[in-house]
Amino acid sequence: MFSAFKRAIPQVSIFHNPASPPSQAALRLLNSALSSPYPASSGKPLVFNLEVVENKPPTSDQLRVILSYVHPESTPTPESPEVFLSSHPASDVRPNNLQDVVNLAQTNKNILKWPIVVDWDDGKAAVGDVEGVKSILEQLRKKRDGEAKEADVEHKPKGWFS
Repeated sequence: MFSAFKRAIPQVSIFHNPASPPSQAALRLLNSALSSPYPASSGKPLVFNLEVVENKPPTSDQLRVILSYVHPESTPTPESPEVFLSSHPASDVRPNNLQDVVNLAQTNKNILKWPIVVDWDDGKAAVGDVEGVKSILEQLRKKRDGEAKEADVEHKPKGWFS
C-alpha cells in the first residue's frame, strides 16, 4: 500500500560556489546527469530533483545531518567541523563547532570546501570532492537500473520520525 513512498524522486542539493573549480565541475556533472544519458551508454538520464544553493553555506542543523552522511573514515572525529574546512583556510580562526563553521562561512565563503553535495534520500554526501559526487550519481544509477541491493540502499528514517 505504501510502496509508492519508496519510489519518490530523490532530492539532491549542491551548496555551490561559482568561484570554486571543483564546485563548477560538480555542478556540470549533476546537470549533465539530468539532461544527458547517464552513463552515456545507458540511453537515459537520471531522474532526481536538484537544488542549487549558490554562495550560501548550509545551516548548522544541515551540517550536522551532512556530517552523519559523510563516511566515517573521512571524518576526523564525530562532531568535527574540520570536514567542511578548506585546506587553505582564508582565516586564522578555527571553528570549535558546526555553528562556528556557519558563522565563519557567512563572512568568508572561502573557508569552506566547495561543493557540498547531498543526496538527502539515500543519506550520502560529498564535501569538496567531485569523486564523491560521482559515487552519489552511481548509486542513483544503480537504483534506477534495479541493481541496488537492499544492503546497498540503507533506509534511514527521515524527517519528523528520525
